[in-house]
Amino acid sequence: MFLYKAIVFLPLIGAIIAGLFGRAIGAKASEYVTSGLMIIAAILSWIVFFTVALGHPEGAIKVEVLRWIQSGGIDVSWSLRVDTLTSVMLIVVNTVSTLVHIYSIGYMHTDPHRPRFFAYLSLFTFAMLMLVTSDNLAQMFFGWEGVGLASYLLIGFWYKKPSASAAAMKAFIVNRVGDFGFVLGIATVFVLFGSINLDTIFANASTFAPAEGGEAGEVILNLFGMHLDKAHALTGACLLLFMGAMGKSAQFLLHTWLPDAMEGPTPVSALIHAATMVTAGVFLVARMSPIFELSHDALVVVTLIGAITAFFAATVGLVQNDIKRVIAYSTCSQLGYMFVALGVGAYGAAIFHLFTHAFFKALLFLCAGSVIHAVDGEQDMRYMGGLRPHIKVTFWMMIIGTLAITGVGIPFTPVGFAGFFSKDVIIEATYASHSPVAGFAFSLLVIAALFTSFYSWRLIFMTFYGRPRASHEVMHHVHESPQVMLVPLYILAIGAVVAGFLFEGRFYGEEYAEFWKGALFTGAENELVEEFHHVPAWVGLSPFIAMLLGFVIAWYMYIRSPSTPRKLAEQHRVLYQFLLNKWYFDELYDFLFVRTAKALGNFLWKKGDVGVIDTYGPNGVAARVVNVTDRVVRLQTGYLYHYAFAMLIGIAALVTWMMLGSSL
Repeated sequence: MFLYKAIVFLPLIGAIIAGLFGRAIGAKASEYVTSGLMIIAAILSWIVFFTVALGHPEGAIKVEVLRWIQSGGIDVSWSLRVDTLTSVMLIVVNTVSTLVHIYSIGYMHTDPHRPRFFAYLSLFTFAMLMLVTSDNLAQMFFGWEGVGLASYLLIGFWYKKPSASAAAMKAFIVNRVGDFGFVLGIATVFVLFGSINLDTIFANASTFAPAEGGEAGEVILNLFGMHLDKAHALTGACLLLFMGAMGKSAQFLLHTWLPDAMEGPTPVSALIHAATMVTAGVFLVARMSPIFELSHDALVVVTLIGAITAFFAATVGLVQNDIKRVIAYSTCSQLGYMFVALGVGAYGAAIFHLFTHAFFKALLFLCAGSVIHAVDGEQDMRYMGGLRPHIKVTFWMMIIGTLAITGVGIPFTPVGFAGFFSKDVIIEATYASHSPVAGFAFSLLVIAALFTSFYSWRLIFMTFYGRPRASHEVMHHVHESPQVMLVPLYILAIGAVVAGFLFEGRFYGEEYAEFWKGALFTGAENELVEEFHHVPAWVGLSPFIAMLLGFVIAWYMYIRSPSTPRKLAEQHRVLYQFLLNKWYFDELYDFLFVRTAKALGNFLWKKGDVGVIDTYGPNGVAARVVNVTDRVVRLQTGYLYHYAFAMLIGIAALVTWMMLGSSL
């Protein structure tokens, strides 16, 4: 049991040491302590993976840390829940976080605030570990908010930079919208089940299934003032939980924070986009699969939002020029694939893509950091070009990441890079599903696959090929990254190559049931694990054709005819600006929410604070007293004749009153 506690709390110990004693022990010691503890946690995570996921224990392992909440019918302990889903998330989070820690030793070597940075990294990791090992929704929310806090600190790490501070605030505020839905979802689950413990929820979920003939359950619940039958109440709970997932995983409408998160240091981008935060929403829906599987309406919504996100983010990635933003929109798009898989009931395929995506996306981000490191901080690909001979290792590592994300492989064979296995199976499962929006989602995913290939190879060609577009001085200083930054790339590249064919059978193939051991729930009528193997041949070929077509178009436009992109942008300026400005969502939200909130605040300030409180309230009374006092003070002039004149007026008034009073 100590093993499981060590995995979770070692990063916290590192965060405390670096955060509280970093100045005393120095930057180097802080780096080594936090990275060393992360290495131990990663090794232990792999041991747990082989023991739990690849071993044969039945059910989830529970480790109680302490008694937590006992109030108002809520009785929860702080417990660690370890099953196959947890073990997969442990190796994803701790492996990537460890490599990011090591990489950061080289990338951040000139920053004077390294102890604080490494403390934040380890704190971020601990919060995510708390989330994925949670045994109840309260504990999950604790990790959920911890991840949000740590992301705010890391995105805004360079807080003196206005854009970084603004990006951190944006991420924090947008996620609060989703988190509000998550809180309401937890409350709804508690009302429905009388508990927020996962075992209790899962054990009673089947009672919420519609009766035969489509009739809903007879029990009528008065939920938030609305009379809902049990089935519809469960759908409401699922949609509220999914709202939380949309915020954390940057799905369509709540996606705007993710690209701006690039303002943080590049290692932060890799950690957020590959292993932590953005995968939290996918994990939430997968963990709650026993109730999502019973709400077909909620699954349709999940599928629609995922498909739209995959398409939307891919279109925006086509024209971005910042190397990190291209990869950021790629993350957003790939998360859309995962949610489509969840929506159609292919839970294993969704987690498999999360698993493989962690390797090649972390690889791409860290390679981008190596490129930025080589060109003195430049991130605009329009000022790169011709870098291949100067940073050959980074080039080949990025080629491997690109081959993985675009899904390069030989159809109908076990030969291919990681994305070939995990992304293609989502497309096939979507086609094979019985979802009413399966055709729509399938079409968007294939188009997104074409766009993914195009913008991925566009990045490669603009960065490494053609003539150098950087200044002569910058090109003169271009250099390969140190080994402390390259070793993590080698390890991630191995994962991007072998993770797909090594684990495909376990995540969604013939060993599915034996591997997951009930950690993911599928209903009796959900036979996708078997059905997607029998889709038509053209369905299996479609992502391969899309990938190949995207590569050819990118090669033609950026190698064969480099003038073509500019001509197309000029000919279709409206469309180009629409995509370049990210469908104008930031401008729309600024108009609808930011300016409206500011206008309302100014109105309340002027009419309420100044007009009411400052006039008639406590401030107004105080102001009137001051005014009267000012007038009284003016009577004290200090001149004798003024006082004599006042006395004469007083005597005259007194005599007049006495005369009038005696006559009456």
